[in-house]
Amino acid sequence: MSLLASIKDHHSERRLFLARVIFAAVVASILLGIVVARLVQLQVFDYEHFAERAQGNRIRIEAVPPIRGLILDRKGRVLAENQPAYQLELVPEQVDDIDDTLTRLAALDLIDAEDIPRILSLTKRGPRFKPVTLKLRMTDKEVAHFAIQRPRFPGVDFRPRLIRHYPDGPTVAHAVGYVGALSERDLQTLDPARYSATGQTGKTGIEYSFESKLHGDPGYRHVVTNARGRVIAADTSEVSGSLPADAQPVPGMNVYLSLDLDLQKIAYESLLGQRGAVVAIDPWSGEILALVSSPSFDPNLFAAGLSQAQFTALQNDLDQPLFDRGVRGTYPPGSTIKPMLALAALETGATNLTRKQLCIGYFTLPNTTHRYRDWKPQGHGKVDLHDALEQSCDVYFYEISVDLGIDRMHEYLDQFGLGRLSGIDVPGEKAGINPSREWKEKAFSNPANQRWFHGETVIASIGQGYMLTTPLQLASATATLATRGSRFKPHLVAAWEDPLTGERTLVQPERIADVAISNEFYWENVIEAMHDVMQGTRGTARAVGTGAPYTMAGKSGTAQVFSVAQEEKYDEDTIAERLRDHALFIAFAPVDNPQIAVAVIVENGSSGSRVAAPIARAVMDKYLGVDDAAK
Repeated sequence: MSLLASIKDHHSERRLFLARVIFAAVVASILLGIVVARLVQLQVFDYEHFAERAQGNRIRIEAVPPIRGLILDRKGRVLAENQPAYQLELVPEQVDDIDDTLTRLAALDLIDAEDIPRILSLTKRGPRFKPVTLKLRMTDKEVAHFAIQRPRFPGVDFRPRLIRHYPDGPTVAHAVGYVGALSERDLQTLDPARYSATGQTGKTGIEYSFESKLHGDPGYRHVVTNARGRVIAADTSEVSGSLPADAQPVPGMNVYLSLDLDLQKIAYESLLGQRGAVVAIDPWSGEILALVSSPSFDPNLFAAGLSQAQFTALQNDLDQPLFDRGVRGTYPPGSTIKPMLALAALETGATNLTRKQLCIGYFTLPNTTHRYRDWKPQGHGKVDLHDALEQSCDVYFYEISVDLGIDRMHEYLDQFGLGRLSGIDVPGEKAGINPSREWKEKAFSNPANQRWFHGETVIASIGQGYMLTTPLQLASATATLATRGSRFKPHLVAAWEDPLTGERTLVQPERIADVAISNEFYWENVIEAMHDVMQGTRGTARAVGTGAPYTMAGKSGTAQVFSVAQEEKYDEDTIAERLRDHALFIAFAPVDNPQIAVAVIVENGSSGSRVAAPIARAVMDKYLGVDDAAK
């Protein structure tokens, strides 16, 4: 026992324990003092600072999309509007397995399976609390079907949105254009602040070129969010305090086009089932009255969200419905350029009003045997300039082209705007080709191909060879013939209007350089011949123009798609449809007070006077108020 007592020292143990307790109490008191001091600092001295930050975390500014401006025709009829529609959306943070959810939605035909990779990419880009659009426009049947299935799809719901709608669809598709989802390229070029609440932008036509006016400016609102940043149902007025008021979005401008919807429909219906284009223009202002390309497409498919399969089908369609033939299509103009070359030949002395040529059905250059054939194998006999225009004698223009020369032909056709951009206010316009010696030297790298040959001048005189023009250029050139040389820049937009104030800004006609023909009598002689083309006794289009209650002037054209050998004969009945000649026609009316000029091309239509001229007549009749009973 004495040994144990000597080993255990209770007094020392008590002192050690007491010292530890005192040390722990001091440390705890110091730590508690630090916490109390920090709490005092945060809640008393720094209260305002952190209260403001906490409020900022709870209240978030959310962009509000603007209402896109309307597009209307010259009479105020709506061509593009906004309609309420249900949109299927997914909130990534509320979906446990996004891949599985999308697969099941595709199985219900609510989304396209091929769109799943694109949707998955979108879910990974932005904040997970932001909804991702799965389908832009749901049908009533799809809404009802999903409503039944909704419990199986947490995080997926449909919400009302405004969707672009085109009441006349394919009739105005190429002129008005369409809107589509923002692409990576769009996000790089557009102002991110203006498009913070917008998922679509103009892609083609007026929707694209006037995007800055149509889009409008977004507003903003204050919303209450939880700690994860998700919007919760709460009234911001209870917590906003001194927050600024919400800003309302500014709607886009309403854009009025110079198009006449009635005229547009007539032109569209006249081309149905054919490939081609119709362009009608006001000669005294440059306003485009009709702009039709056929075949067309339904722009509502793009606005509602086109599937990859639908887009691929449109792209691969042999008839190219997405291609705007009126502005971008380039074709040999054929004999439609003969009135312009006639003026050039008169002005330069290459011919005169009394000169007669013997047409025997073909023409040969000196010291050559190659025959440049006329469309009429037996020839036209002796013809002067008036006869050559009225009957479209090729040989006469072969003859005068030798004296006129390619460079002077180029100079005068250039004054009419052929082979150059017109500057129309829609995107994608092509310039075409108005050939010359200088052009050929630049176009070919091989010196052997840079030389200009006399035979190339001959075929250029009937709008063949290298020469390419657009229907828009031909319509503008026809308008210049109608005004006897006065030229106006073609344009499609007539005005834009502020929907809030009603203030309207008109687009004024833009005068451009006139055609330099010094003798007024030359104009009248050429136009008289064009009048006889349609309403004369021997005109190539007299079957179309005879009996009209107004005077009209026109010129037919036929453009070869492929060459026919010297010993061969062109046979429309045996040749493949897509290898047949293009049919062209230009016209204006009335002759003494022109109100409309028209250019028509029908691809592989074979005959300008038989196929294209009736379309031009139908368009002019409609615009000038001639009904069926008066025909």
